[in-house]
Amino acid sequence: MIQMYNVNKVYPNGVKALNAIDIHIARGEFVFLVGPSGAGKTTLMRLIFRDELPSTGHVIVDGRNIERLNASKVPYLRRSIGVVFQDFRLLDNRTVFDNVAFALRVTNTPYDEIQDRTNSVIDLLGLGHKKQFTPLQLSGGEKQRVCIARAIVNNPAILLTDEPTGNLDPDMSVEIMDILAEINKRGTTLLVATHNTQIVNKMQRRVIGLVDGRVTSDKAKGVYNY
Repeated sequence: MIQMYNVNKVYPNGVKALNAIDIHIARGEFVFLVGPSGAGKTTLMRLIFRDELPSTGHVIVDGRNIERLNASKVPYLRRSIGVVFQDFRLLDNRTVFDNVAFALRVTNTPYDEIQDRTNSVIDLLGLGHKKQFTPLQLSGGEKQRVCIARAIVNNPAILLTDEPTGNLDPDMSVEIMDILAEINKRGTTLLVATHNTQIVNKMQRRVIGLVDGRVTSDKAKGVYNY
């Protein structure tokens, strides 16, 4: 599903964010990406949805080599990838429903399908009673669930989440991870970048550790250890 072969990423200022990355993530896997701040976790995920290009090496996503992908094909790649940002990036002047539906409207999805899919995913995330609220009326955990709903409303093959529990209390963090685990059970490939030691150790999923842009560990049923 996601393959990286000898991937290096060097920014114009000379900072080397990724160094000789070789990983393979199979379809349907649940993978934690751990490591200190500045280890390259966010850069690695940005390569997957082609927000960045590798300096050298190859990134293959669902059979497509992203650096060789024609610019006109990039939007279609991104429709198959859901992204949950650490800072929410919700539209404060729009309702929960509109924030989630926005991902479908930009792809010219028919009106009836927008209504059905948006309502379905909002209900799945336990926000049916808040669909007419704006983000300013929501708690941090509810905003995070709206972000997840927006990311999965297109039924993506891959879901990337960057610190999904970073701003949440322990109980809400567990709830969010339970939701992500349920999404993974439905067949979505999941990559979670996190500093949450307790969550990683509890869930016992595959754990890839990064330090200074290098993979330092890669273990099935791993723990937070880099």
